[in-house]
Amino acid sequence: MKLSFLLRKALSFKRLPYFEQLWFLPVWMLLGLSRFAIIVFAFRRLAPWLGAHIQACVWVPVLGRREEALALHIGRVVRLAARYTPWESNCFPQAVVARLLLGLYGVPYTLFLGLTRDQQISGITAHAWVAAGRVSVVGGNSFDQFTVVGCFASPRLAALFANT
Repeated sequence: MKLSFLLRKALSFKRLPYFEQLWFLPVWMLLGLSRFAIIVFAFRRLAPWLGAHIQACVWVPVLGRREEALALHIGRVVRLAARYTPWESNCFPQAVVARLLLGLYGVPYTLFLGLTRDQQISGITAHAWVAAGRVSVVGGNSFDQFTVVGCFASPRLAALFANT
């Protein structure tokens, strides 16, 4: 790599908010661990770590300004770190890591799993995305492209949903 390229990347990194600088390396490692867990363990073993399973629904929590800002930062650092992994860090590992960080900071979230028919490969395509309030943390706003087949919510949020 050229020195000018590395210098440009270092300057770009320095301009990131402190939260994203601080979390970049841990998120990069968490993406690797989540990818490893997805490959090694069956989904039924991973599901309890995703949050409380709720019936498939299109339901996202309402957030305050502080929580919304945290969700934006978490989404940005997860997507940034995913671009620099030498392994595949597609939507599912990103969703797992975003869920972990949102849970760590106590930000209510909903992790969605969806399916759609893919005409190009004559099969089904799966996708995972995380939403927190108005923020599409990772995976984009995929409600119009995928049929939701699974929802996992933060435990505190699932408890509220169960009481309604």
